[in-house]
Amino acid sequence: MPGIAIVVDSVADLPPQVAEEFGITKVPLVVRFGVDVYRDGLDLNPDEFYGKLKTSRVLPQTSVATPADFANTYDKLAEKANGIVVITLSSKLSGTYQVALQAVGLMKRQCRVEVLDSQWAVMAQGFIAIAAARAAQAGASLEEVLDVARQTIGRVDMRAAFDSLEYLERGGRIGKAQAFLGSLLKVNPVIGMKDGEVHPYARERSRARAIDHLYNFAASFGNVEGLAVEYAADLDEANRLIQRLHSKYPQVPIYLSRASPVIGTHAGPSLILVDVLGDRQAGT
Repeated sequence: MPGIAIVVDSVADLPPQVAEEFGITKVPLVVRFGVDVYRDGLDLNPDEFYGKLKTSRVLPQTSVATPADFANTYDKLAEKANGIVVITLSSKLSGTYQVALQAVGLMKRQCRVEVLDSQWAVMAQGFIAIAAARAAQAGASLEEVLDVARQTIGRVDMRAAFDSLEYLERGGRIGKAQAFLGSLLKVNPVIGMKDGEVHPYARERSRARAIDHLYNFAASFGNVEGLAVEYAADLDEANRLIQRLHSKYPQVPIYLSRASPVIGTHAGPSLILVDVLGDRQAGT
């Protein structure tokens, strides 16, 4: 029986097995090292990318997928689906939302497509897509799937820790976290997102305290339904954080996600972050 197909861009950082489990289709953004062009997560694996990021004299750049990339994805899904919901990263961080909208007019097949600005990125965006996919798998209509996705936007949050904000500054995605720049102290900034933009939350004096901040942030939620830990280059650090969170939330699924090359371009190799699907407890 035809149903509703779910599409995300690659910045959602859904692990491949998770995207497959929930039938979510990913459209890759683009990373460029000079004249070399790579599709995010397809043509350049994370180990290769972060190795290049640390050693290359050429700084990578990112760009959105083309309208044709999205339109081709829609047309392929329209062969079986009777509706498509596209969940993009925040329109304040990327032109992907506008491109995904534009692509609807390029379709060759007839199928209703709705494009939703998640106002998030990484697995916070991914959790919205998973919630939509669960509803679609349960037989929900397109409007019902959209309602679930919109409701989930207000139930996700994230925090990310870095050694430096130089990559965010260099890529022009620093948003209100520019308030952290110019400090003479060696600090570990912690950022999140608010109203679709990068937002500063803390400056910790050590990496360990920054990781504690991520843990305490996740521990401040009630009715937690999903957690994700994402990392760029340090898998052991990510696994240690997962173990701590598992002790706090033993019944909650915790996803391990690798930050995609597009995210890594703007965040750098020191990135570690936690995403939460749940409800803020009173007073937090």
